[in-house]
Order: sequence, then structure tokens, then C-alpha cells
Amino acid sequence: MKEVVYESFSPEDTLALGRKIGEKAQPGTVFTLIGDLGVGKTVFTQGMAAGLGITEPVNSPTFTILQIYEEGRCPFYHFDVYRIGDVSEMDEIGYEDCFYGEGVCLIEWANLIEEILPEHYTRITICKDLEKGFDYRRITLEEIG
Repeated sequence: MKEVVYESFSPEDTLALGRKIGEKAQPGTVFTLIGDLGVGKTVFTQGMAAGLGITEPVNSPTFTILQIYEEGRCPFYHFDVYRIGDVSEMDEIGYEDCFYGEGVCLIEWANLIEEILPEHYTRITICKDLEKGFDYRRITLEEIG
């Protein structure tokens, strides 16, 4: 399992890292995004969307669970499964079309649906460390599978 750790000292750093990853992301790639409330998951996601060429506003789809953006170089499937009560709800959304489709998939709170994640994905974990500053974030990328 390959692991890379980045340090972010501001929301701008987090946005830039997301953009860099979005620029390199290939269709069919699945990313999971893990982190407590307020660590910058949405900022990271906005950067990733920008890296994919998406210019429309990107917000966390907490109440809709899935937001699809199609204006970039490939579809971007942004899930926020925080409010999923049971993993079977993902079937109703048609998650397999997104996980195994021709776009890039980003799943916030993916630890809640681990049993249906594909065999291969990249886990992104964002953590605060207040000893290093209020805006400091440790962002870890791990290749799974």
C-alpha cells in the first residue's frame, strides 16, 4: 500500500492540492475522503473539481447524497454519504454507475459504506493538528487494493 502525506497550512494549500490531484485524475478513478466536520473536505473537493475543469460552484451534497458535474473533462461524481442510514440506500442512487463509470468519483464519509467500495481506490484522510496551527491539515493519500 503506497502512502503519501502532504501538509497544508491554509485553505488555499488544501484547494491547490485538490486541484493538483484533480488534474491528474483519470476517468474510472475512485477517491474516498475521510475527515471530521470542518477539516476542509469541501475545500479539497472544490480544488479537485477545478482540476477536472469544472467551473460551476461545488458544495457538499449532504442532503442529496450525490451531485453530478458534467462540464469538466470527464463526469465528476461527488457523494456525501454522511446521512446514509443503511448501505442499501446506495442502490437506490445507482452508485455502481458512478463507482464503475467513465468519470471520477469522490466519496465523503466513505468509511460508512466500506462494504460496497470498489477493490481499488485512493483513500484521502484530512486531519487537524492544532499544535501546528489552526489552519494546519495533514492530508494523507493511500492506494487501497
